[in-house]
Amino acid sequence: MAKSYIESLLGEHEKIVYVARQHWFVLLSSITVELVMLVVIVAIGVALPLIFPVIGSTILLIIPLLLLIVPFLGGLRDTLTWWNRQYIITNRRVMHVSGVFSKNVTDSSLEKVNDVKLEQSAVGRMFNFGDIQILTASELGVANFQRIGEPIRFKTAMINAKEMLEHGEQVNMDLDDIPAMIARLDALRKQGVLSEEEFQSKKSQLLSKI
Repeated sequence: MAKSYIESLLGEHEKIVYVARQHWFVLLSSITVELVMLVVIVAIGVALPLIFPVIGSTILLIIPLLLLIVPFLGGLRDTLTWWNRQYIITNRRVMHVSGVFSKNVTDSSLEKVNDVKLEQSAVGRMFNFGDIQILTASELGVANFQRIGEPIRFKTAMINAKEMLEHGEQVNMDLDDIPAMIARLDALRKQGVLSEEEFQSKKSQLLSKI
């Protein structure tokens, strides 16, 4: 199966922890114009036969149908833009990916994240959206993620991923790598580099990760 664009950005042993998008209010505000146009076109479609009863109904029906293409394409564009704007936390970094065909990707290493600020208005708390501001030690300095849905979950997931990275609790290997590591340890034991006790101890530590 072909990798998705997001998967192609991941490094070796890097895994996605959490994916967020902007709240659906953002999408709704983007397509408001298209919705108003839709209502107006439907109203025109209903009014035309009443205003021009002499003209055939088929011709009068074609006009609003053709006009519907404009709000439909605009709404489709806004929906794709909203869907493809993603805020991603991995076990190594935080990424902001946007763009439908042309992609724009910015990321910050979790190691460089100094502080995380969450802002929620009364409406934001009611409908569960807010702004996340990430202060980093990188050249970008500050990353602003605006009107994210479920911002508390996003902040918690990022803090947890950073803590795991800092305390060495992050698993840097797949489970399939453990048998290979045990085999290498066994080879060192046979070469006399490791004693039997050391081999058994390290083997037990690796097996405990499964």
